[in-house]
Amino acid sequence: MIEARHLRVLRAVAATGSFSAAARELGCTQPAVSQQMKALETSAGTTLLIRTGREMRLTQAGEALVRHASGILAGLTAAEEEVAAIAGLRAGRVRLVSFPSGSSTLVPTALAALRAAHPGTRVSLVEAEPPRSVEMLREGDCDVALAFRYGAGPAEWDDLIVRPLLADRLVGLVPEGHRLADARAVGIAELADESWIAGCPRCRRQLVDVCEEAGFTPRIDFATDDYPAVVGLVGAGLGVAVLPELAIESVRPKGARTVAVEPAVEREIVALTLPDLAKVPAVAATLDELTRAAGRAATRA
Repeated sequence: MIEARHLRVLRAVAATGSFSAAARELGCTQPAVSQQMKALETSAGTTLLIRTGREMRLTQAGEALVRHASGILAGLTAAEEEVAAIAGLRAGRVRLVSFPSGSSTLVPTALAALRAAHPGTRVSLVEAEPPRSVEMLREGDCDVALAFRYGAGPAEWDDLIVRPLLADRLVGLVPEGHRLADARAVGIAELADESWIAGCPRCRRQLVDVCEEAGFTPRIDFATDDYPAVVGLVGAGLGVAVLPELAIESVRPKGARTVAVEPAVEREIVALTLPDLAKVPAVAATLDELTRAAGRAATRA
């Protein structure tokens, strides 16, 4: 196998015309140069240098190898510099997938801090709700997935690195003129006869589970993945809803009031990545900034 260090020595011999001159240029001994040239000729399976008087001259095979050596060594140097830049966070990329309410709250703060600290790191963002976002991570379509779950499923994410970020409480949303608009807290059963407006599919299933545990099945008249639309429908007096606090944070609930809901329900917000990806500096830095952004969000709450 031809090694890069041998190519560097061959190029130096070709440029200087002798082992001793190449040794001086490379900062090593003449025997070391001779030994490496013998190793290179063994790998190549042919003679690369011949002595003519006091100088070393390239054979045809040696000329061909030197001709290719410049491109090979230049490419290797460029690769080494690029890897060093990525390892030092002067470069690199991270593909992030997030659910919408995370995209509008945690992600902007985290990415702004990441860009300020490591301007050479580029982050792309697409939106997807779990479990699709988790599937994208496992399929190699992203490097970090911002996700959530209601209660830990059996071995749901055991193959992933899980960075806990935030416990996001569910709150009730009722029209301003609603009989419970001024209540400090509302038992979910008190809303049994209301028209309901539901959010994303996973949140919808959680709503049904919570209501059924309270002894009723909610009558869902409207369902939408768009949280501002949920707030708008509630504000227009078309029903009530239960939404995560994070979803309401980026929306002005015009015509609607938020109330605490009992029993308290929380969703766990996490950042996920694969074990090997967690060792990549840019991915690790992104996880750290998401953690800090979540800490600031928890403080505001």
